Amino acid sequence: MKIALVSEHASPLASAGGVDSGGQNIYVANVARQLRRMGHEVDVFTRRDCAVLPVSLDMDGVRVIHVPAGPPTRMPKEALLPYMAEFADFLLGFCREQRRRYDVIHANFFMSGLASLKTKQVLGIPLVMTFHALGKVRRFHQGADDGFPDDRFDIEERLVREADSIIAECPQDAADLCKHYATGSDRIRIIPCGFEPAEFGPFDCSRARATLGWRADQFTVLQLGRLVPRKGIDNVMHALALLRGAMSVDAHLYVVGGNADMPNEIATPEIARLRGVATACGVAEHVTFIGRRGRAQLRTFYGAADVFVTTPWYEPFGITPIEAMACARPVVGADVGGIRYSVVDGKTGFLVPPRNPEALATCLAKLARNPALAHDMGMAGLARAHAHFTWSSVAQQLEALYRHVTGVAGLRSGAEQMPEGLQIASVRTAVGRM
Repeated sequence: MKIALVSEHASPLASAGGVDSGGQNIYVANVARQLRRMGHEVDVFTRRDCAVLPVSLDMDGVRVIHVPAGPPTRMPKEALLPYMAEFADFLLGFCREQRRRYDVIHANFFMSGLASLKTKQVLGIPLVMTFHALGKVRRFHQGADDGFPDDRFDIEERLVREADSIIAECPQDAADLCKHYATGSDRIRIIPCGFEPAEFGPFDCSRARATLGWRADQFTVLQLGRLVPRKGIDNVMHALALLRGAMSVDAHLYVVGGNADMPNEIATPEIARLRGVATACGVAEHVTFIGRRGRAQLRTFYGAADVFVTTPWYEPFGITPIEAMACARPVVGADVGGIRYSVVDGKTGFLVPPRNPEALATCLAKLARNPALAHDMGMAGLARAHAHFTWSSVAQQLEALYRHVTGVAGLRSGAEQMPEGLQIASVRTAVGRM
Protein backbone atom coordinates (compact mmCIF):
# COMPACT_ATOMS: atom_id res chain seq x y z
CA MET A 1 0.00 0.00 0.00
CA LYS A 2 0.97 3.63 -0.42
CA ILE A 3 0.09 5.51 2.77
CA ALA A 4 0.06 9.23 3.56
CA LEU A 5 0.37 10.12 7.25
CA VAL A 6 -0.52 13.76 7.94
CA SER A 7 0.68 15.40 11.18
CA GLU A 8 0.65 19.14 10.76
CA HIS A 9 2.31 20.27 14.02
CA ALA A 10 3.94 17.08 15.29
CA SER A 11 6.93 16.10 13.17
CA PRO A 12 8.25 12.55 13.55
CA LEU A 13 11.73 14.08 13.47
CA ALA A 14 11.18 16.33 16.52
CA SER A 15 12.61 15.63 19.97
CA ALA A 16 9.88 14.70 22.41
CA GLY A 17 9.44 16.54 25.69
CA GLY A 18 8.71 20.08 24.56
CA VAL A 19 5.42 21.93 24.94
CA ASP A 20 4.15 20.76 21.54
CA SER A 21 6.37 17.69 21.15
CA GLY A 22 5.08 14.57 22.80
CA GLY A 23 2.90 11.56 22.20
CA GLN A 24 1.74 12.46 18.71
CA ASN A 25 5.30 12.89 17.44
CA ILE A 26 6.23 9.49 18.88
CA TYR A 27 3.07 7.89 17.49
CA VAL A 28 3.59 9.14 13.95
CA ALA A 29 7.29 8.26 13.90
CA ASN A 30 6.81 4.72 15.12
CA VAL A 31 3.71 3.96 13.07
CA ALA A 32 5.50 5.19 9.95
CA ARG A 33 8.59 3.08 10.62
CA GLN A 34 6.58 -0.06 11.37
CA LEU A 35 4.42 0.29 8.28
CA ARG A 36 7.56 0.74 6.20
CA ARG A 37 9.08 -2.41 7.71
CA MET A 38 5.90 -4.24 6.72
CA GLY A 39 6.64 -3.34 3.11
CA HIS A 40 4.39 -0.32 2.61
CA GLU A 41 5.40 2.96 0.99
CA VAL A 42 4.93 5.68 3.61
CA ASP A 43 5.08 9.46 3.38
CA VAL A 44 4.62 11.77 6.37
CA PHE A 45 3.42 15.33 5.76
CA THR A 46 4.28 17.84 8.47
CA ARG A 47 4.52 21.64 8.50
CA ARG A 48 7.87 23.21 7.67
CA ASP A 49 8.86 25.00 10.89
CA CYS A 50 12.43 25.93 9.92
CA ALA A 51 13.55 27.84 6.83
CA VAL A 52 16.53 25.56 6.15
CA LEU A 53 14.56 22.32 6.10
CA PRO A 54 14.55 20.57 2.71
CA VAL A 55 11.31 19.64 1.02
CA SER A 56 11.80 16.04 2.10
CA LEU A 57 14.04 13.96 4.37
CA ASP A 58 14.49 10.23 4.72
CA MET A 59 13.65 8.61 8.08
CA ASP A 60 14.47 4.89 7.95
CA GLY A 61 12.94 4.56 4.50
CA VAL A 62 10.01 6.86 5.29
CA ARG A 63 9.81 10.11 3.34
CA VAL A 64 9.10 13.09 5.63
CA ILE A 65 7.70 15.95 3.54
CA HIS A 66 7.88 19.49 4.93
CA VAL A 67 4.81 21.42 3.88
CA PRO A 68 5.13 25.20 3.32
CA ALA A 69 2.18 26.48 5.35
CA GLY A 70 2.65 29.71 7.25
CA PRO A 71 5.96 31.18 8.41
CA PRO A 72 8.85 28.67 8.38
CA THR A 73 9.39 28.95 12.11
CA ARG A 74 8.21 27.17 15.23
CA MET A 75 4.77 28.28 16.32
CA PRO A 76 2.39 27.03 19.02
CA LYS A 77 -0.11 24.61 17.54
CA GLU A 78 -2.94 26.87 18.69
CA ALA A 79 -1.78 29.45 16.11
CA LEU A 80 -1.68 27.13 13.08
CA LEU A 81 -5.33 26.88 12.06
CA PRO A 82 -5.22 29.90 9.68
CA TYR A 83 -2.51 28.14 7.63
CA MET A 84 -4.35 24.90 7.03
CA ALA A 85 -5.74 26.09 3.69
CA GLU A 86 -2.14 26.43 2.43
CA PHE A 87 -1.38 22.99 3.83
CA ALA A 88 -4.45 21.53 2.10
CA ASP A 89 -3.52 23.05 -1.28
CA PHE A 90 0.04 21.71 -1.06
CA LEU A 91 -1.15 18.26 -0.03
CA LEU A 92 -3.62 18.06 -2.92
CA GLY A 93 -1.03 19.24 -5.44
CA PHE A 94 1.57 16.79 -4.15
CA CYS A 95 -0.88 13.88 -4.30
CA ARG A 96 -1.88 14.78 -7.86
CA GLU A 97 1.74 14.66 -8.99
CA GLN A 98 2.39 11.14 -7.72
CA ARG A 99 2.80 8.39 -10.28
CA ARG A 100 1.22 5.97 -7.86
CA ARG A 101 -1.91 7.10 -6.07
CA TYR A 102 -2.07 7.00 -2.28
CA ASP A 103 -4.33 4.21 -1.07
CA VAL A 104 -5.23 5.94 2.19
CA ILE A 105 -4.64 9.16 4.12
CA HIS A 106 -4.30 8.84 7.88
CA ALA A 107 -4.71 12.26 9.48
CA ASN A 108 -3.46 12.93 13.00
CA PHE A 109 -5.10 15.78 14.95
CA PHE A 110 -8.06 17.83 13.83
CA MET A 111 -6.04 20.34 11.78
CA SER A 112 -4.44 17.52 9.82
CA GLY A 113 -7.91 16.16 9.18
CA LEU A 114 -9.10 19.53 7.94
CA ALA A 115 -6.08 19.81 5.63
CA SER A 116 -6.76 16.29 4.27
CA LEU A 117 -10.46 16.74 3.46
CA LYS A 118 -9.81 18.55 0.20
CA THR A 119 -7.68 15.70 -1.12
CA LYS A 120 -10.30 13.16 -0.03
CA GLN A 121 -13.03 15.11 -1.82
CA VAL A 122 -11.13 15.82 -5.05
CA LEU A 123 -9.21 12.56 -5.47
CA GLY A 124 -11.49 10.18 -3.58
CA ILE A 125 -8.74 8.86 -1.33
CA PRO A 126 -10.16 7.28 1.88
CA LEU A 127 -9.49 9.23 5.07
CA VAL A 128 -8.75 7.61 8.43
CA MET A 129 -8.83 9.99 11.39
CA THR A 130 -7.03 9.91 14.75
CA PHE A 131 -7.80 12.99 16.81
CA HIS A 132 -5.25 12.36 19.63
CA ALA A 133 -7.29 14.89 21.65
CA LEU A 134 -10.87 16.09 21.31
CA GLY A 135 -11.64 19.80 21.44
CA LYS A 136 -14.82 19.51 23.51
CA VAL A 137 -13.11 17.32 26.09
CA ARG A 138 -10.04 19.55 26.17
CA ARG A 139 -12.20 22.65 26.68
CA PHE A 140 -14.01 20.98 29.58
CA HIS A 141 -10.73 20.25 31.35
CA GLN A 142 -8.66 23.27 30.26
CA GLY A 143 -11.32 25.97 30.37
CA ALA A 144 -9.87 29.42 29.68
CA ASP A 145 -6.40 27.88 29.25
CA ASP A 146 -7.53 26.23 26.03
CA GLY A 147 -6.04 28.39 23.29
CA PHE A 148 -7.95 26.85 20.38
CA PRO A 149 -10.92 28.73 18.86
CA ASP A 150 -14.47 27.40 19.01
CA ASP A 151 -14.15 26.66 15.29
CA ARG A 152 -12.37 23.49 16.35
CA PHE A 153 -15.67 21.97 17.49
CA ASP A 154 -17.33 22.41 14.09
CA ILE A 155 -14.25 21.08 12.28
CA GLU A 156 -14.16 17.97 14.45
CA GLU A 157 -17.88 17.37 13.95
CA ARG A 158 -17.38 17.60 10.19
CA LEU A 159 -14.45 15.18 10.31
CA VAL A 160 -16.51 12.73 12.34
CA ARG A 161 -19.16 12.84 9.60
CA GLU A 162 -16.87 12.68 6.58
CA ALA A 163 -13.92 10.48 7.59
CA ASP A 164 -14.14 6.88 6.40
CA SER A 165 -13.09 5.55 9.80
CA ILE A 166 -12.17 7.04 13.16
CA ILE A 167 -9.50 5.64 15.45
CA ALA A 168 -9.96 5.92 19.21
CA GLU A 169 -6.85 5.24 21.25
CA CYS A 170 -8.66 3.84 24.28
CA PRO A 171 -12.21 3.04 25.45
CA GLN A 172 -12.58 6.49 27.06
CA ASP A 173 -11.68 8.14 23.74
CA ALA A 174 -14.34 6.03 22.00
CA ALA A 175 -16.93 6.89 24.64
CA ASP A 176 -16.15 10.61 24.29
CA LEU A 177 -16.58 10.39 20.50
CA CYS A 178 -19.96 8.73 20.91
CA LYS A 179 -21.13 11.09 23.65
CA HIS A 180 -19.88 14.47 22.44
CA TYR A 181 -19.82 13.97 18.65
CA ALA A 182 -22.73 11.56 18.10
CA THR A 183 -20.40 9.10 16.40
CA GLY A 184 -21.78 5.70 15.56
CA SER A 185 -19.75 3.04 17.35
CA ASP A 186 -19.61 1.02 14.11
CA ARG A 187 -17.35 3.72 12.62
CA ILE A 188 -14.87 3.71 15.52
CA ARG A 189 -11.93 1.36 15.90
CA ILE A 190 -9.92 1.24 19.12
CA ILE A 191 -6.21 1.01 18.36
CA PRO A 192 -3.87 2.11 21.17
CA CYS A 193 -0.43 3.68 21.20
CA GLY A 194 2.61 1.53 21.85
CA PHE A 195 6.30 1.10 22.61
CA GLU A 196 9.30 -0.31 20.77
CA PRO A 197 10.81 -3.39 22.52
CA ALA A 198 14.22 -2.63 21.05
CA GLU A 199 14.05 0.76 22.78
CA PHE A 200 12.45 -0.05 26.14
CA GLY A 201 13.01 -3.05 28.36
CA PRO A 202 14.11 -4.02 31.89
CA PHE A 203 17.33 -2.36 33.03
CA ASP A 204 19.26 -3.20 36.20
CA CYS A 205 18.38 -0.54 38.76
CA SER A 206 21.79 -0.42 40.45
CA ARG A 207 23.56 -0.07 37.13
CA ALA A 208 21.13 2.62 35.97
CA ARG A 209 21.58 4.64 39.16
CA ALA A 210 25.34 4.36 38.96
CA THR A 211 25.19 5.60 35.36
CA LEU A 212 23.06 8.60 36.36
CA GLY A 213 24.83 9.31 39.65
CA TRP A 214 21.70 8.73 41.73
CA ARG A 215 21.76 7.44 45.30
CA ALA A 216 21.42 3.67 45.53
CA ASP A 217 19.60 3.63 48.88
CA GLN A 218 16.81 6.16 48.28
CA PHE A 219 13.21 5.59 47.17
CA THR A 220 13.16 7.20 43.76
CA VAL A 221 10.10 8.56 41.95
CA LEU A 222 10.24 9.41 38.25
CA GLN A 223 8.05 11.88 36.34
CA LEU A 224 8.84 11.99 32.62
CA GLY A 225 7.16 13.80 29.74
CA ARG A 226 6.02 17.22 28.64
CA LEU A 227 6.21 19.95 31.27
CA VAL A 228 2.81 21.60 31.06
CA PRO A 229 0.35 22.34 33.90
CA ARG A 230 -2.21 19.68 32.97
CA LYS A 231 0.35 16.93 33.62
CA GLY A 232 -0.16 17.50 37.35
CA ILE A 233 3.50 17.51 38.39
CA ASP A 234 2.64 19.92 41.21
CA ASN A 235 0.36 17.18 42.56
CA VAL A 236 3.37 14.82 42.69
CA MET A 237 5.35 17.42 44.65
CA HIS A 238 2.58 17.78 47.22
CA ALA A 239 2.52 13.98 47.53
CA LEU A 240 6.31 13.94 47.94
CA ALA A 241 5.98 16.32 50.88
CA LEU A 242 3.48 13.96 52.54
CA LEU A 243 5.62 10.95 51.73
CA ARG A 244 8.73 12.46 53.30
CA GLY A 245 6.89 14.07 56.19
CA ALA A 246 3.90 12.23 57.64
CA MET A 247 4.89 8.88 56.10
CA SER A 248 8.64 9.06 56.87
CA VAL A 249 9.83 7.75 53.48
CA ASP A 250 13.20 9.02 52.27
CA ALA A 251 12.06 9.79 48.71
CA HIS A 252 13.39 11.87 45.84
CA LEU A 253 11.59 13.03 42.71
CA TYR A 254 13.32 13.29 39.33
CA VAL A 255 11.55 15.24 36.59
CA VAL A 256 12.63 14.57 32.99
CA GLY A 257 11.37 16.82 30.21
CA GLY A 258 11.33 20.36 28.93
CA ASN A 259 12.31 22.41 25.91
CA ALA A 260 16.07 22.22 26.50
CA ASP A 261 18.67 19.66 27.55
CA MET A 262 19.47 21.73 30.62
CA PRO A 263 16.59 22.55 33.00
CA ASN A 264 16.11 26.07 31.75
CA GLU A 265 13.38 28.26 33.24
CA ILE A 266 13.49 30.61 30.24
CA ALA A 267 13.10 27.83 27.66
CA THR A 268 10.61 25.98 29.88
CA PRO A 269 8.60 28.45 32.01
CA GLU A 270 6.75 25.61 33.72
CA ILE A 271 9.98 24.74 35.56
CA ALA A 272 9.90 28.11 37.32
CA ARG A 273 6.36 27.50 38.52
CA LEU A 274 7.14 23.97 39.66
CA ARG A 275 10.23 25.08 41.54
CA GLY A 276 8.04 27.53 43.38
CA VAL A 277 5.63 24.72 44.27
CA ALA A 278 8.50 22.53 45.49
CA THR A 279 9.81 25.35 47.66
CA ALA A 280 6.36 26.03 49.11
CA CYS A 281 5.99 22.31 49.91
CA GLY A 282 9.39 22.20 51.58
CA VAL A 283 10.81 19.61 49.19
CA ALA A 284 12.91 21.75 46.84
CA GLU A 285 16.13 19.91 47.75
CA HIS A 286 14.41 16.59 47.09
CA VAL A 287 13.30 17.43 43.53
CA THR A 288 15.73 17.35 40.61
CA PHE A 289 14.88 18.70 37.17
CA ILE A 290 16.85 16.78 34.56
CA GLY A 291 15.86 18.60 31.37
CA ARG A 292 15.04 17.07 28.01
CA ARG A 293 16.61 13.72 27.11
CA GLY A 294 16.81 11.77 23.87
CA ARG A 295 14.80 8.60 23.33
CA ALA A 296 17.90 6.43 23.58
CA GLN A 297 18.52 7.65 27.15
CA LEU A 298 15.04 7.15 28.57
CA ARG A 299 15.38 3.45 29.35
CA THR A 300 18.13 4.27 31.84
CA PHE A 301 15.88 6.75 33.64
CA TYR A 302 12.97 4.33 33.81
CA GLY A 303 15.34 1.63 35.02
CA ALA A 304 16.78 3.83 37.78
CA ALA A 305 13.36 4.60 39.28
CA ASP A 306 11.49 2.61 41.91
CA VAL A 307 8.19 3.84 40.52
CA PHE A 308 6.92 5.90 37.62
CA VAL A 309 4.25 8.50 38.41
CA THR A 310 1.91 10.38 36.09
CA THR A 311 -1.13 12.18 37.53
CA PRO A 312 -2.58 14.54 34.91
CA TRP A 313 -6.15 15.66 35.32
CA TYR A 314 -6.64 15.21 31.56
CA GLU A 315 -4.85 12.67 29.36
CA PRO A 316 -6.24 11.41 26.01
CA PHE A 317 -3.90 8.40 26.10
CA GLY A 318 -0.40 8.76 27.59
CA ILE A 319 2.54 6.81 26.17
CA THR A 320 4.93 7.16 29.11
CA PRO A 321 3.06 4.70 31.39
CA ILE A 322 3.44 2.03 28.70
CA GLU A 323 7.16 2.78 28.36
CA ALA A 324 7.58 2.48 32.13
CA MET A 325 5.68 -0.82 32.15
CA ALA A 326 7.91 -2.06 29.32
CA CYS A 327 10.86 -1.32 31.61
CA ALA A 328 9.24 -3.44 34.36
CA ARG A 329 8.45 -0.51 36.60
CA PRO A 330 5.21 -0.13 38.58
CA VAL A 331 3.11 2.85 37.56
CA VAL A 332 0.98 5.07 39.76
CA GLY A 333 -1.27 7.03 37.43
CA ALA A 334 -4.32 9.24 37.50
CA ASP A 335 -7.58 7.42 36.92
CA VAL A 336 -8.32 9.35 33.73
CA GLY A 337 -8.42 8.84 29.96
CA GLY A 338 -5.99 6.34 28.51
CA ILE A 339 -4.13 5.77 31.78
CA ARG A 340 -7.09 3.88 33.23
CA TYR A 341 -6.84 1.61 30.16
CA SER A 342 -3.09 0.95 30.17
CA VAL A 343 -2.59 0.63 33.95
CA VAL A 344 -4.46 -2.18 35.72
CA ASP A 345 -5.18 -0.99 39.25
CA GLY A 346 -3.69 -3.29 41.87
CA LYS A 347 -1.89 -5.42 39.26
CA THR A 348 0.53 -3.29 37.21
CA GLY A 349 0.40 -0.33 39.60
CA PHE A 350 -2.24 1.89 41.14
CA LEU A 351 -4.83 4.31 39.81
CA VAL A 352 -5.52 7.37 41.94
CA PRO A 353 -7.81 10.38 41.59
CA PRO A 354 -6.13 13.38 39.94
CA ARG A 355 -5.32 16.34 42.19
CA ASN A 356 -5.30 14.08 45.25
CA PRO A 357 -1.79 14.07 46.76
CA GLU A 358 -2.93 12.09 49.81
CA ALA A 359 -4.06 9.15 47.67
CA LEU A 360 -0.88 9.32 45.61
CA ALA A 361 1.38 9.45 48.68
CA THR A 362 -0.44 6.46 50.21
CA CYS A 363 0.20 4.33 47.12
CA LEU A 364 3.83 5.42 46.90
CA ALA A 365 4.33 4.51 50.56
CA LYS A 366 2.92 1.02 49.89
CA LEU A 367 5.48 0.47 47.15
CA ALA A 368 8.34 1.94 49.21
CA ARG A 369 7.58 -0.40 52.11
CA ASN A 370 6.95 -3.47 50.01
CA PRO A 371 9.65 -3.91 47.34
CA ALA A 372 8.29 -7.37 46.50
CA LEU A 373 4.94 -5.85 45.58
CA ALA A 374 6.68 -3.22 43.45
CA HIS A 375 8.66 -5.96 41.67
CA ASP A 376 5.56 -8.07 41.00
CA MET A 377 3.66 -5.07 39.65
CA GLY A 378 6.58 -4.19 37.42
CA MET A 379 6.70 -7.69 35.97
CA ALA A 380 2.94 -7.70 35.43
CA GLY A 381 3.27 -4.37 33.62
CA LEU A 382 6.04 -5.79 31.44
CA ALA A 383 3.82 -8.70 30.41
CA ARG A 384 0.87 -6.42 29.71
CA ALA A 385 2.95 -4.03 27.62
CA HIS A 386 4.21 -6.84 25.40
CA ALA A 387 0.77 -8.43 25.12
CA HIS A 388 -1.13 -5.31 24.11
CA PHE A 389 1.02 -2.29 23.32
CA THR A 390 3.90 -2.95 20.92
CA TRP A 391 4.20 -0.65 17.91
CA SER A 392 4.35 -3.71 15.62
CA SER A 393 0.94 -4.79 16.92
CA VAL A 394 -0.41 -1.26 16.50
CA ALA A 395 0.83 -1.15 12.90
CA GLN A 396 -0.74 -4.53 12.11
CA GLN A 397 -4.09 -3.27 13.38
CA LEU A 398 -3.72 -0.07 11.37
CA GLU A 399 -2.85 -2.04 8.25
CA ALA A 400 -6.00 -4.14 8.67
CA LEU A 401 -8.09 -0.99 9.09
CA TYR A 402 -6.53 0.65 6.02
CA ARG A 403 -7.31 -2.43 3.97
CA HIS A 404 -10.84 -2.43 5.34
CA VAL A 405 -11.53 1.14 4.22
CA THR A 406 -9.81 0.79 0.86
CA GLY A 407 -10.84 -2.73 -0.10
CA VAL A 408 -7.23 -3.50 -1.07
CA ALA A 409 -7.34 -7.04 0.31
CA GLY A 410 -10.88 -7.67 -0.93
CA LEU A 411 -12.26 -7.77 2.60
CA ARG A 412 -16.01 -8.03 2.70
CA SER A 413 -17.71 -5.15 4.44
CA GLY A 414 -18.97 -5.76 7.93
CA ALA A 415 -17.52 -5.76 11.42
CA GLU A 416 -17.16 -9.54 11.39
CA GLN A 417 -14.19 -9.11 9.04
CA MET A 418 -12.26 -6.82 11.35
CA PRO A 419 -9.39 -8.50 13.21
CA GLU A 420 -9.69 -9.10 16.92
CA GLY A 421 -8.87 -5.98 18.89
CA LEU A 422 -10.28 -3.47 16.41
CA GLN A 423 -13.94 -3.56 17.36
CA ILE A 424 -15.12 -1.56 20.36
CA ALA A 425 -17.16 -4.44 21.73
CA SER A 426 -14.24 -6.87 21.56
CA VAL A 427 -11.90 -4.39 23.23
CA ARG A 428 -14.33 -3.68 26.06
CA THR A 429 -14.79 -7.40 26.59
CA ALA A 430 -11.03 -7.90 26.67
CA VAL A 431 -10.56 -5.06 29.14
CA GLY A 432 -13.16 -6.62 31.41
CA ARG A 433 -11.18 -9.87 31.50
CA MET A 434 -7.89 -8.21 32.52
